Amino acid sequence: MSTSIAGSSAHPDQGLDGTTGNRRLTATTGMLLLLLLAVEGVTILRIRDLITVHVFVGLLLVLPVLWKMATTGYRFVRYYTGDEAYVRRGAPPLVLRALGPLMILTTLALLATGITLILQGPGHRGPWLLLHKASFFAWVAVTALHVLGHLREAVVESWHDLRPGAGDADGRPRLIRRLTLVAVLLLGVGFATVVYPAAASWTAGQGFHRDGPGDGHRR
Repeated sequence: MSTSIAGSSAHPDQGLDGTTGNRRLTATTGMLLLLLLAVEGVTILRIRDLITVHVFVGLLLVLPVLWKMATTGYRFVRYYTGDEAYVRRGAPPLVLRALGPLMILTTLALLATGITLILQGPGHRGPWLLLHKASFFAWVAVTALHVLGHLREAVVESWHDLRPGAGDADGRPRLIRRLTLVAVLLLGVGFATVVYPAAASWTAGQGFHRDGPGDGHRR
């Protein structure tokens, strides 16, 4: 498929190549993650009352996060192995590339400590709660910079894929990207549904019990 667009009247989706599809899939996945993270952020403000939502959405996030890492990693590999289309498209700015490893490490730390807390239960949380909180603050700092660097591109590219009447030259690549994203979201819901019962001791309020002075047990 040609990567050029002949004339200003050409359809905006003509001439798409694999790099465009990858970029749009990554962008749309990122916007989905922003929506889910916004919900998760609200639960943090009232964690005792919204712990059930916090746990479920946190688990739901796992697969979409891994999927975004996969689409970004695919671009990384194709670029650094010299694929012509990806080299021609170019790499993100140096600052954003430098943030990439930190983004991955803090995200994996946040998810891993969260899942460990669920599986261990409040009675055996040990240092995991502290690690979860520490990784959260580190993740917020890195993510804020990451979002600021990519937000405009993510909004524009996801809009190209999701706007009514939009489509690639034959419509199929765009449909495949949509179905893939829906599948990832459904798998995330499935994963959260399977693991969620393990968090019963947290969602019942036991995770907020402290033996220190002035800390009462939430009933």
